[in-house]
Amino acid sequence: MTTDSHSPSAPPVAAEEAPATPSVHRKVATATAIGNFVEWFDSGAYAIMSATIAGLFFPQYDKTAALLATWAVFAGGFIARPIGAAFFGRYGDRIGRNRMLALSVLCMSGSTLLIGVLPSYATFGIAAPILLFLLRAMQGFSTGGEYTGASAFIMEYAPDGRRARYASVVALTVGLASVAGALTGLVITSTLDDGSLRSWGWRIPFLLAGPLGFIGLFLRSRIDDTPVFRAMEERDNVRKAPLREAWRVCRRQVLTLFGYSITNAVGYYLMSSYMIAYMSEEVGYTKSQAMLTSMLAMLAYSAACPAAAAASDRYGRKPMLLVACGGFAVTTLPAFWLIGTGLPGAAVGTIVLAVLVSIIGTSNVAAMAEMFPSQLRASGSAIG
Repeated sequence: MTTDSHSPSAPPVAAEEAPATPSVHRKVATATAIGNFVEWFDSGAYAIMSATIAGLFFPQYDKTAALLATWAVFAGGFIARPIGAAFFGRYGDRIGRNRMLALSVLCMSGSTLLIGVLPSYATFGIAAPILLFLLRAMQGFSTGGEYTGASAFIMEYAPDGRRARYASVVALTVGLASVAGALTGLVITSTLDDGSLRSWGWRIPFLLAGPLGFIGLFLRSRIDDTPVFRAMEERDNVRKAPLREAWRVCRRQVLTLFGYSITNAVGYYLMSSYMIAYMSEEVGYTKSQAMLTSMLAMLAYSAACPAAAAASDRYGRKPMLLVACGGFAVTTLPAFWLIGTGLPGAAVGTIVLAVLVSIIGTSNVAAMAEMFPSQLRASGSAIG
């Protein structure tokens, strides 16, 4: 497939050089997977550790207020995400996809590692929760660039006809990282006594993310930037203001991607985070039962990603996205009804939602890159 990369409406993912070899594809997939895994591992661990963190970083005259403050810190990462997306998107279109991903994983692993060594409120006073908020915001800032950057990076290496299958590594590792983070937190909280947990145990998941991040950085540093970006540099077709230009010439694509991404994000966090609280606090399951059900749903999501991606390559992004979004509209209320009928029903209800999220996630990752011309790809998908 050929393309005129100087045109904003050019076909999105062009084979501008000879196809990469299978060994290069494997290296690209591995580097993308490990870096993306680190980005999402911490979210699962933070959710499980939230009660312990609340007790360590906020005054305890009101435990409910302390827990709410802990989740407000978690929300700080979401506030920083669009800022990070804009920064890394522009950076990726101007400097390169690989450098963008190296910087994002460095920011994430560094900030996560620092959370693991952060002194508590009893030691550091009000500075402790402030630093926790800033480090959590840095995590969100890097995540804003990682998801879209990893999608563009792996898509620009993927062979024609198999792009969604390669890009499904991004969605797949999100699910596996969330499960791994939650399991790590669950093992730590269930095996350590309260004193050990509060003293050093809560730090383990955050300290683990540091070395994993540096492994991801090492692997990414050993891979050349994508053939698409190298061709842009050779043709002197790198844009000076890609963020502004993407909004000006690709506004319809940005808004379309925004709509699909809303459904993807709401569905994912409904399944991975909210269900635990809903099942334990509203329906009456134990916390362990709610966590187990959520983990089963996340594993079903991860297992469904390869098949959903293969279907996306065969039938197209738009049909799969429309089917999944329509499926959400039809099945959400029945799924919640099933959750109230007992554990088997709860497992079926959450797994149905998880499979629909996997369809949206795998097609959305591919569409994210394909909607935009190469010179505006990172910026356009980041805004969306």
